[in-house]
Amino acid sequence: MPKSAMIRARMEPDLKDRAEAMLERLGLSATTAITLFYRQIIQRHGLPFELRIPDAATQDAMRDARTGRGVVKAESMDELFAKLDRGDARKPTRVTKRRARSAR
Repeated sequence: MPKSAMIRARMEPDLKDRAEAMLERLGLSATTAITLFYRQIIQRHGLPFELRIPDAATQDAMRDARTGRGVVKAESMDELFAKLDRGDARKPTRVTKRRARSAR
């Protein structure tokens, strides 16, 4: 069947550029990738990946990671494991309310 249907979508230019660069590395055009995506939607009777809203614990962990709360910093894997073995990971990093709010 000849290809004659058109798809138009607006998106962030950086997102488009980064995705197309990755597709190029895979040897795919944007048209081919979109066609593959649509074929998977038909085959799976829905999106070809799971969409879920994170639960409260996961949202808290993501917020902590963004603000740096409880993050263990190390220069090497050996240092990281030593800190984890000592229990340094259990000591929460102090984050001020102002800084925590601004990171949201």
